[in-house]
This record gives sequence, structure tokens and C-alpha cells, in this order.
Amino acid sequence: MTPTYTFVDDIGKTHAPASEPARIVSLVPSITELLFDLGLESQIVGRTRYCAHPRDKVSSVVQIGGPKSPAIAKLRVLSPTHVIAAVDENSRADVGQIATFVPHVIVADPGAPEDNLKLYRLLGGIFNKRRAAERLCHAFQQAYNSLLEVAESLPAQRVLYLVWKHPWMTVSRQTYLSRMLSLARWETVYDNPAQRYPKITSPKQLAQMEIVLFSTEPYPFNHRDIHSFRAEFPRIGRRFVLVDGEMLCWYGSRAIKGLDYLRTLAVAMT
Repeated sequence: MTPTYTFVDDIGKTHAPASEPARIVSLVPSITELLFDLGLESQIVGRTRYCAHPRDKVSSVVQIGGPKSPAIAKLRVLSPTHVIAAVDENSRADVGQIATFVPHVIVADPGAPEDNLKLYRLLGGIFNKRRAAERLCHAFQQAYNSLLEVAESLPAQRVLYLVWKHPWMTVSRQTYLSRMLSLARWETVYDNPAQRYPKITSPKQLAQMEIVLFSTEPYPFNHRDIHSFRAEFPRIGRRFVLVDGEMLCWYGSRAIKGLDYLRTLAVAMT
């Protein structure tokens, strides 16, 4: 007798393996890339305009707006069997509306880099790509272990990671991004669960900050922004670096490259 598998997403909803072929719409850029890397290219029928990877393949998939403002009517026309959303990317109202006409809505909410293993297995299980998921798990674990091994010899440093300007905004320790940085012994300063992306209102809190990182997303910082920040906060930080936001804040298959990127970056910052 063939065993029956079920898979539980990050809001506790149970999903059975999909009947072939599924029709998948992804509302999460990092998960769109993961679906391609799981070998699901022929089953992806819709994605957001911010789904940029893999660049040589994603352009052929229909766009249905942005994660915060999906075109519900356009999505309906695609007749998806599955829509994938994320707690931190998509509104509860949009997800609820989509669930009224899409049979299967899968919601992800990775809170730390280690949660990628569950994400790979969740989507690999639902879409009958379990072997591909395990290959990704193996690659992730190798990159994760390599980073931790190097981090043992790195000094602990306080880091300010900027994600927005006008106003300047950073991340709290309750975010995936902050927990990613912590693997390299980089500690972010804000620790308030009620404010995942706090505004910088008190420079005194940041007086001992050693490194200031300017991310390429969601705000596309450049070198002019570094000069603006230093002029406004002349006593904060001693090193100022532009970093690839996709590598550090995207979960999914990009997180594997992200771990290697963080390892290289952290070594360079010692």
C-alpha cells in the first residue's frame, strides 16, 4: 500500500501532494526562484513583477502585479491550482480573497535561515519534487556548516543594516535577515518584537555601532546614500558597505548562495 504523505505550511494548513500537473502562481520573488530550482518550470503560470530570478527563464511567466498589490482578476484568469504566499510579503486580505477561488493556498513564513530546510521539503513534497528538495537541503547544510565553521574565529560585531531611506529604517532581531547576520556573529541593535522594521530615531542607541550595511533592496542604496547617512549621523559606524540584499534577505534556494556570500563578506570585514 502506497503511504499517504501530507505537508504542513507555516500557518498550520495541511496540504496533500499535488495531482500532476499543478498550475502554480507565486506571490513571493524568492520562492519563484526556488520553484524553478526544484524543476517546476513547466508548472509555474504566474508570478509578481519583482520575481527576477532565474533571469533567463522568469520573463516567460505571466506577471500579476506586485506582492503587495496582486491583480486578483488577472490571477483568477490563470486558473491556478496552487498559489504560494508569504506572511511578510502578502496581505492577509489578499490571501483570504485568493483562497475563495484557488483550491490550494500555501503560506510560508521562514523566521530563520534554518527554516529553509522545511521550506524546500514543503514545496518539494507538495509538488512531487522530493529528490530535488533533498539536493537543495544538502547544499544548504554544507554552506551553513561552512559559515559556522568560519564564524568561530570571527569577532562579534554590532551591525546596523539599513533597508530604507526617508526615513532611515533598519531591522529588528526578530527578522529572518537579522538571524541570517547573526550566523556571522553580527548583532543588530533593535530588539522589539512590535517593530520588525524600526525607524532610526535615537542616534544614541547606535553609538557603539561598528559596521553600517546599505542594502540593494528593498531600497536601492548607492554610494551617495552612504555620504548622506554619514553627514546626518557622523558618530555612527566606522565601516560603511553596500551589500547585495537578495543574498542576505531572500530565503529559498538563493539562501544557499547567500550563506557563502555572508561568509566572504564577514571575513572581509574583520
